[in-house]
Amino acid sequence: MRTRIRTRTRLACGLGATLLGAAAVLTSPGSAFGANILTNGDFESGTTAGWSCGGGLGSVVSSPVHGGGKALAGAAGAADTAKCTQTVAVLPNTAYTLSAWVRGSYVYLGVTGGTSTWTTSAGAYTKLTVSFTTGASQTSAQIYLNGWYGQGTYYADDVTLDGPGGGADTVAPTAPGSLAPTGKTSSSVSLAWTASTDNVGVTGYDVYRGADKVATSTTTGATVTGLSPRTAYSFTVRARDLAGNTSPVSNSAAATTDDGPVPAGFKQAAPYLYLGWGNPPSATTVMNATGVKWFTMAFILSSGGCNPAWDGQRPLTGGADQSTVDAIRAAGGDIVPSIGGWQGNKLGPNCATPEALAGAYQKVIDAYGLKAIDVDIENTDEFENAVVQDRVLGALKIVKQNNPGIKTILTFGTSTTGPTSWGNRLIEQAKVLGADIDVFTIMPFDFGNASTDMYASTVSATEGLKTKLRSTFGWDDATAYAHIGISGMNGISDTQETTTVQNWTGIRDWANSHHIARLAFWSVNRDRGCPGGGLQETCSGIAQSDWQFTSITAGFTG
Repeated sequence: MRTRIRTRTRLACGLGATLLGAAAVLTSPGSAFGANILTNGDFESGTTAGWSCGGGLGSVVSSPVHGGGKALAGAAGAADTAKCTQTVAVLPNTAYTLSAWVRGSYVYLGVTGGTSTWTTSAGAYTKLTVSFTTGASQTSAQIYLNGWYGQGTYYADDVTLDGPGGGADTVAPTAPGSLAPTGKTSSSVSLAWTASTDNVGVTGYDVYRGADKVATSTTTGATVTGLSPRTAYSFTVRARDLAGNTSPVSNSAAATTDDGPVPAGFKQAAPYLYLGWGNPPSATTVMNATGVKWFTMAFILSSGGCNPAWDGQRPLTGGADQSTVDAIRAAGGDIVPSIGGWQGNKLGPNCATPEALAGAYQKVIDAYGLKAIDVDIENTDEFENAVVQDRVLGALKIVKQNNPGIKTILTFGTSTTGPTSWGNRLIEQAKVLGADIDVFTIMPFDFGNASTDMYASTVSATEGLKTKLRSTFGWDDATAYAHIGISGMNGISDTQETTTVQNWTGIRDWANSHHIARLAFWSVNRDRGCPGGGLQETCSGIAQSDWQFTSITAGFTG
């Protein structure tokens, strides 16, 4: 028996999205209160209506486009720059901003008789922007786009002139009505509204999220894409007319995006079972009572040198550990061994090379025909030791190469905000060495403060791990979550934190909704109630029914 419950807590478990406007007709986001006074600036009409293109060299194409489904193509040749212009009414002594997304060689954007800008070579769409102020008596402005002689076809899209329109029309359209979501996915929301009216005519609608314009449309509907799964958003719409008058804001429409796709792959609900202390229960009794199928069996240590044994004392086969594994498998379940932990004589420091350590792991794999192994890398002899970290990663890489289909799990401690510096190094080296780790499992407890909110801290730590995996491996959110495990501690921890039944249920539900790979806790031995009992080997120290945390864990599906 170990002298402290830390045998597991440290021994084996001691641990928004930028909106991109997109719709059937979209423009790039502009000022929250600016008005685009150009006609057909996104060319979604399918024609060059509103524009005059010299020599008939301007046309509308469906590829390449910047937003929506159409763009302008100007066929500049040896004798013509394919200049396209539009004249609009403006107000005197007024500031305006002209912008366009362009693609091609030597593309120009400007105001006739005024300022201009250009790009020498844009292999992909590039935004050009120029600002100007009208003269004291100026009432119109001609804006233009053109290529250059002999430089080939240029493309332009989402051309905007933000500012107040000129002329006598000062009447704003009425507010769009009955804005409501009409559909949604994990990354988009479709919206519809009733039409605005205007004394001259409505030319378009702008969709906003807060102060940000995220889409424009010439119809009474739009789809905003580039959104995050499981996220609440609120939208409004304004109408605009040719003079640049904008309507009052519509009603607000709220929508929550759908859950993202569930990544296929390894999923495992496997609470820890330890035969070394804590009045270990019958595994099959627990299975029958809870429905759990997997157990993480602890611990594989060194029996001397680079030789693996249960707890460093019991042989791999022929004893109580093998009998327990056989009983679990006969009941339709399986096990993953936990190799290492907080204390004891570990294989990592005792095996001199990655190859030798892989050989020790292989003995455990061969003894039980394993589908997965978990290396619990902790303390200063393994986790906070660069040489041993790399040795473990190198050994797991060899294991993956020699055992096609086997899953490798690394379990290590964490801070409340994500991996520590040593955890970050472990992840970075897994990438550098090509270890191909399937699951990075953090142990979000033993933070050192008895008043820690264990649900909030677990979520925060896991989100920090997700962010690190994303930045290291270049994964998206879904892929990063699918490589994450959580290994908690039920009831009272070494540092007197309390994970309640409600906390663990919330953590399980969060883990399911984010489709992580693994959920475990330390331990089934402690999954019995003893309210007020403090830190114990045989119970959780809180009020609960027998095997309640295991039952909750069995509901993890990923």
